[in-house]
Order: sequence, then structure tokens, then C-alpha cells
Amino acid sequence: MRAAIFSDSHGLLEFALDALKKIGQVDLILHAGDHYRDGLKLAAETGLPVKAVVGNCDYRGGGPVMEVVELSGRRVLLTHGHLHGVNLSHKKLFEATGENAVEAVVFGHTHVAVSVNEGGILLFNPGSITRPLDYGSPSYGILEIGEKGIVPRICRI
Repeated sequence: MRAAIFSDSHGLLEFALDALKKIGQVDLILHAGDHYRDGLKLAAETGLPVKAVVGNCDYRGGGPVMEVVELSGRRVLLTHGHLHGVNLSHKKLFEATGENAVEAVVFGHTHVAVSVNEGGILLFNPGSITRPLDYGSPSYGILEIGEKGIVPRICRI
């Protein structure tokens, strides 16, 4: 299984749609918030299944804050991260992994791409597809799930 990961699109989908053309076949899109409706628009435009969560800029709500997604038998927690204090530390994300029995957390909010494996748990933030704060170009992620487990990759536009 191959999943495209986006976060912090803030109503601008041009780069996300370009990325989807470049990365080839994907089975699913995960959108880690800011803006939840962008995930719905990606589903409508691509015909791909999309799982999305709300972020701190989704003032009207309308979607889940967290969702556990099963990808080829592996459990992944999808959240924006603003309610977990990800700007300060990953401690609350780790607490959420135990509560939800997941192998990975996909999150956003910081606009900084991160892919770290700590204690057997993958913490994956694709960065922002529109407004990166890590001095790079807009970024997105790919998760490949197979025999080797969950293999993450951060990509730049």
C-alpha cells in the first residue's frame, strides 16, 4: 500500500495536485489538517479515498480531530497535532500512540517536515504543502506499507 500525505494546505491545492501527478500510483491520501475541506476536495478531484482531520484553522469543525487508520494491517494515528502541543514536544503524541495501539503518528501543525522513529514509533510530519517553515520548498510525504513495515519519505516540490 502507498499513501500520499499532506498537511497545512490552507485552502491551496495546486502543489498537492502537482505532487500527486509526480509520485505515481497511490492507494490513499491522508490529510493532517488545516484545512479539513481540502481533504474532501482532493477526494473529489482525484477519486482516491481520503482520510482527513481538522486542525486549528478549521474554525467550523466538521471533521474528526483524530482518526486511527488501518493501512495494510498497520495502525496509524492521524491528527493535526495542535491539541498535542507538537510545537513544544512530542510527549503527548507518544501518549496517544499507547492509548490507540498504533505504530505511527501522522501529524502537521508545525509546517516543518519531520520523520523520526523513536522507541519503535514513527512520528511523521510531511511539513506544509503551501507554507513551509523549515526553510525548504513546500513538502509532502509518502508512506509505503509492506513487508518492511511502514517506510516514510519526505518529498519537496
